[in-house]
Amino acid sequence: MARSPCDLRILLLAAAAAFIYIQFRLFATQSHYADRLAQAEKSENQCTSQLRSLIDQVSTQQEKIVALEEMKIRQDEERVHLKILIQDLEKRSVQTLVNNNVVPVAAVVVMACNRPDYLQRTVESILKYQTSVASKFPIFISQDGINGEVKKKALSYNKITYMQHVDLEPVRTERPGELIAYYKIAKHYKWALDELFIKHNFARVIILEDDMEIAPDFFDYFEAAAKLLDNDKTIMAVSSWNDNGQKQFVYDPNFTYWDDWVRLKEVHRDRQFIRPEVCRTYNFGEHGSSMGQFFKQYLEPIKLNDVHIKWNSEDLSYLKEDKFLIQFGKDVSSATPLHGSDATSKAHNMDSDVRIQYNDQEDFERIARQFGIFEEWKFAILANTVNGL
Repeated sequence: MARSPCDLRILLLAAAAAFIYIQFRLFATQSHYADRLAQAEKSENQCTSQLRSLIDQVSTQQEKIVALEEMKIRQDEERVHLKILIQDLEKRSVQTLVNNNVVPVAAVVVMACNRPDYLQRTVESILKYQTSVASKFPIFISQDGINGEVKKKALSYNKITYMQHVDLEPVRTERPGELIAYYKIAKHYKWALDELFIKHNFARVIILEDDMEIAPDFFDYFEAAAKLLDNDKTIMAVSSWNDNGQKQFVYDPNFTYWDDWVRLKEVHRDRQFIRPEVCRTYNFGEHGSSMGQFFKQYLEPIKLNDVHIKWNSEDLSYLKEDKFLIQFGKDVSSATPLHGSDATSKAHNMDSDVRIQYNDQEDFERIARQFGIFEEWKFAILANTVNGL
């Protein structure tokens, strides 16, 4: 059956329309993928640019790291040279202060931190009596930390050697709630003593804190006691302080005692401390690491000796272990015994020595509070006793 020309035209028209549609779709698809390809190429270019930027930054940082490493090497070298220079200056300073013809009795070190006004008051008190015996007692100031005012004040004294302890390590306490300051103070003490005993080779060291004033016979007292310390190995150290040296409890500026101050048995190993009845130092530091603890009650009323005793003329042989124990035993046994809850009131009304016996720590603290004396009991050792009790 023959198709009419009209049908053929319709078929051709439909085919043409389909072809056009397909071409349009192909063109649209190509355009879409061309756009995506252009976008991808743009993104690639951006990534390449960012990568190059990062490479440049890394390269710059590497250059900075190399520069910093070189700077650190130079600083380390400078630090070593500076340390050697400081050591040399300290050595020269010590040599200047120490007369080669005089063997020093002891180095005197003032432990300081962040109280320039206190430090000035302490140093002025020391220099008031040290000038005539400077070669026997060279003075050092050891500062813990970097307080600028303290350092400036310490360096202003041309006859005093300055030392600085800087420790930036974190402090770990043994028990919760403990004051970190006490740990830092202990580390500073250890460092300063190593410097003086080991580095500078002093045989003895007198430690003062930056809130103390000294008595007129401070240096005579320690010079005489040094001989006793050297000759009696049962003596661990000599102290200028009496915990119960308040004005109402002390009388005789010539008298000295044995005192268990360092209370850990493995530290003192049954050795004793020599201490005076009347203090040779006065602690005026109400503000410090201890935050004024006990200051008003115990420290402020302390009597500082104001009589110049010529200690080198005094016979201190009674402090040697054998003689002291015998005499102390006699003094205790001859004292009048007092008993009962009113023992303390009876003691106040007597002019002679008395003896009050306590049963345990609680009993001792009760009696101590009644007298107003230091009721300290650490490691089963009491604070030093008061003359007449």
